[in-house]
This record gives sequence, C-alpha cells and structure tokens, in this order.
Amino acid sequence: MVNQLREFLRLESAGGVLLIIAMLMAMIVVNTDLWPWYKALLAIPLEIRIGDFEIAKPLLLWINDGLMAIFFFLIGLEVKREVLEGELSDPAQVMLPAVAAVGGVIVPALVFTWFNYGDPSAMKGWAIPTATDIAFALGILSLLGKRVPPSLKLFLLTLAIIDDLVAILIIAIFYSVNISKLSLFVAGVSYIILVMQNWRGVMRLTSYLVFGLIMWAAVLKSGVHATIAGVLLAFTIPLKHPEGEKYSPLRNLEHDLHPTVAFIILPLFAFANTGIPLDGINFETLLSPEPFGIAMGLFVGKQLGVFGFTWAAVKAGVAKLPAGVGWMEIYGLSVLTGIGFTMSLFISSLAFEEGYTNLNADRLGILSGSMASAVVGYMILSYALRNKSQPDEVSTDRA
Repeated sequence: MVNQLREFLRLESAGGVLLIIAMLMAMIVVNTDLWPWYKALLAIPLEIRIGDFEIAKPLLLWINDGLMAIFFFLIGLEVKREVLEGELSDPAQVMLPAVAAVGGVIVPALVFTWFNYGDPSAMKGWAIPTATDIAFALGILSLLGKRVPPSLKLFLLTLAIIDDLVAILIIAIFYSVNISKLSLFVAGVSYIILVMQNWRGVMRLTSYLVFGLIMWAAVLKSGVHATIAGVLLAFTIPLKHPEGEKYSPLRNLEHDLHPTVAFIILPLFAFANTGIPLDGINFETLLSPEPFGIAMGLFVGKQLGVFGFTWAAVKAGVAKLPAGVGWMEIYGLSVLTGIGFTMSLFISSLAFEEGYTNLNADRLGILSGSMASAVVGYMILSYALRNKSQPDEVSTDRA
C-alpha cells in the first residue's frame, strides 16, 4: 500500500510539471506565426460512422469529450477503490476533508456570483472556480520534499477526490442540454448490463469496455456530457478477484491507465485548451467581472471556503486535524486548492462554446488565479514546514 501511494504521488507530481510545459507550449504557439497551424490542427474533422449512426466532431471536441472521458473513468476507479477500502471507507477519516471540499465549492461559487450577478451569460460560468487540480497541487507539494507530513498529503488527496465527485455532479446536473430520451434509454440498458456483469462476477475487462463504449456513445448523443459515462463505467469494474488482489481488474486497470492519463491525456487537454492569444488582452481585460470573478473565486474563494469550513468543523468538535498538522499547514494547503487549471478549463469549455467573446479572458482568469494560488500556497507551506523533516517511509495507507 505504501508503494502504491508513493507511485501515485510521483505520477501526479510529474504530471503537474508536464501540464505546465503543455500550457507554456500552447501560449507560445498561439502567440507566434504558428497560430494558424494550431487552430487548423484542433479543427481537423474526425468521424465514426456505422450505418445511420455517426459521431462527427473536430479534434478539439474528441479531446474534450473522448479523451477526458478516460480521465473521468480513472477518477471513478480511484473513487470506487477509496470508498470500498481506502480513505473514503472510514467516516471519521473522511469527515474533515469532506467538509473542507464542500466549503471549497460553495464559497468560490459565491465569490464569482458576487462579481457577475445580474449577467445571465456570465453566470453560466459560476462553477469554473469550484474545482481543484490535484496534479498541480501535488506537484507544488512535491517541491517541499520530505518536509510535508504524509497526513497532509492524504488530506489533500481525499479532499480532491470528493471535490472531483462534486464536479461530476455539477457537470451532470448543470451542463447537460437537449436531452434525448432514446439515447438515455440505450445508455441505461448498457449500464444495467454492466451492473449485471459485476453482480455475476464477470472478470473479463473486454466485456465491460465493449458495453462501456456503447454507453459512452449513447451518453454523448443524449445531451448529458459524455465524461459521466466514464465515471459510471468505472463504478462497475470489479475490485476483488477470486484469486487475490494481484488479479484485481480495477487495481490493474487503474495502474495501467494512470501514466497514460498523467503523461498524455491531461497534457494534451492542456495544450488544446490553454492557447490564449494575448493580442488585445491587457490588465484591464483581466479586471472585467467575468475573468476577475474566476481568478478571485480560485485564489480567495477556495482558501476561505476550505480553511473556513475546516476551522468550523474542528472548533465544533465534528472532526480533528490530521496528525502532525497545524493550522498554518492547513491554511497553506487551502490556498493550494485554488489551483483549478485542468478541471476549471474543462468546466469552462462546457459553460461557454468555442468562439465565446470572453472565453480567452476567462482562461486568463483561470491561469491567473491558479498561478497566484500555487505561488502563495508554496510560500506559506514552505514557511510553515521550514523546520520539519519526515521519515523516508510513508506510514499511512492509501489502498
């Protein structure tokens, strides 16, 4: 279990570095003579056709609707494992990060609303600053080395998992449009088959992936965002195998997918969605209500929500601080949760169509709020942990 946690943290941290590189590459390409090539690449039409059934989308949407479904599939696998035998299986262990995650959703949304109330178009983006990018946050923590207590890392991991669950619910409820009952029926039948396979003890992953692909296509056509299919499929993958943990379909699939998601899918998503033309964008643009509300929601709203709700839960006796962690460390971590980046960009792509007037300004707001949270969070944690050193071995399990 210790080795699994160490491997998870290593992949997430390295993935965070790749995300930064992908973002910088996109910014360079878009603001040079390569911009037409970048735009043409993402507009390449790709389609799958079987008889009268077709899925035709530009490359950008295949990345956002297709590859990101794999990302959410991995999240679903992690959530299921954590619920059954990990950090989310112990109510006492999960209480504090759950309360913190709720605060980290409510307060940023309120901050954004404060700046944009009365503008129906802008209010479509209320959920943009509510998400936390676990790869980036862990990447910043990794810069502090052995000074970071394992319990603080686990607090962040658990908070981020719950944060992802809330993001999934937000996407399903608020960003689903033009619902097709026939497509939902097909998706429902596919999911019932998947659940029955799990109930009957089917261990062949091929069978799950075939019906999962059918469900994904049906959900894509239904008007509900296709990434939801990835989460639903993950919940049906068996965790336990009759021959032991070594043969667990869920564990093996999670292990195999993690490098692909961290090193290919998320950097590719970042490259495709962070290309912001700076021509015509200035400091005044960033201070307009929409991007400023996003930036303040991430940088101010997140830290107030996470820290404030954590403080209230501990003072009320509902939960206790993680072992070996003080209030300064919790505050620094609360600031780090304002790194929205990947998830915020994803929700932004759902809230506003490509070509939306303020889309580039909103993305700049996401990057500004995320970078401010990263820098300030690192400085606070570096100060709080300056005299601490942790042992080489991680002593806390993460199943």
